[in-house]
This record gives sequence, structure tokens and C-alpha cells, in this order.
Amino acid sequence: QPAPFSVSSLWFLKPSKNSVAQSPGALIKHPGEEVRIDCNHSNTDFDMIQWYKQSAGESDMLLVGYVRFTSTVVEAPFKDSYNVSGDGESRACLHIPKPGVPEDGAVYFCAASRAQCCTAPSL
Repeated sequence: QPAPFSVSSLWFLKPSKNSVAQSPGALIKHPGEEVRIDCNHSNTDFDMIQWYKQSAGESDMLLVGYVRFTSTVVEAPFKDSYNVSGDGESRACLHIPKPGVPEDGAVYFCAASRAQCCTAPSL
């Protein structure tokens, strides 16, 4: 049987009423066992939640996907094995239905922000 791998989640809390919380804080799963990590925030100015992945031994973090309002986006390298859901205004979920490779074992964290939108410059 394949060895278990761990999935950790990390979040930054600024002491305020508008904090971001993520649960569970840590998971140990066998390959193929479903992973679900939830993120919640209470800042009414924020309407977007992003999910990041930091692999073991790496300092860089990759954007897995995000929820903006009810629109969800999973970045190309993760489309086949990761899902995101939620409303962005207060909650989101990172879901890995069947993690199967050791690289799925990583630190995942969420961040909440106000969505930035691109508009055509006014002339």
C-alpha cells in the first residue's frame, strides 16, 4: 500500500475582526483519499479568495485557483485534479478529489482580497 502523505494548510491572521480562517490546519491522507480544505473570512470589502500551494522544499508558491463572487477558476496545471468552490464573499473550498502523486502533499493556504478588475484606460 502506498505511504501516506501530508497536506498542511497555513494562514496568516492579522488581529482584527476581519480575519481569514482555514480548516483543517493539517491532514494526513493516503493517496486516493479525498482532501477538502475550507477557508472563511469576515471582511465585507473582500469578494475574492485565492488558493496557493507551496511544495516541500520550495520557497515559491503557486496559484492553484480562486473564487471571485461565484465564478471559479482553476489554473491550467491543476485543472485535472483540483477544484475550487464557494462564493468569495465569505467562504471557499479547495477540493482534491483523488490526490495520487507525492507532489499533492504540500502546504496549501488561502488569501482573501478585493477583486481587481481590468478596464480599458480612458482616453
